[in-house]
Amino acid sequence: MKLSEIKSLLSTMKTVEFVLENGDRVPAHFHITEVGLINKHFIDCGGTVRMESNINFQLWNANDLDHRLDPSKLLSIIKLSESKLNLGDFEIEVEYQLSTIGKFGLTHNGSHFVLTNKQTACLADDHCGIPSEGLQVIGNVATQCCTPGGSCC
Repeated sequence: MKLSEIKSLLSTMKTVEFVLENGDRVPAHFHITEVGLINKHFIDCGGTVRMESNINFQLWNANDLDHRLDPSKLLSIIKLSESKLNLGDFEIEVEYQLSTIGKFGLTHNGSHFVLTNKQTACLADDHCGIPSEGLQVIGNVATQCCTPGGSCC
């Protein structure tokens, strides 16, 4: 989900609720403790230099069980972040604490924001030479996996 999409949705919502893909709910008393611009400059295993930018939301649960973040407040946080950080219309990643800090994608199912599982993948599959039978299925996502001694790992 891009920043423009969440802003559009928030302008029509009465409550802000997040759930995980498995249906577990983020407690209603969550806080958004950070909105950030994450720029990643890296080289893939095939030698290609890449850049990507994402907006980052960090969700956090405290012991203030009466706290509720309403859509207009979240919109005002986003607008402040846009002006201070010069945010573009990038994809949103969400950090959320489970057994460790997890990074999630974000979608909307018509009533809730859904924290979607993210997967790693080889970006240089043309250099790896992994045939389609070398695909590994994790959850419901097929990804290529590099093999020991392969040319990309």
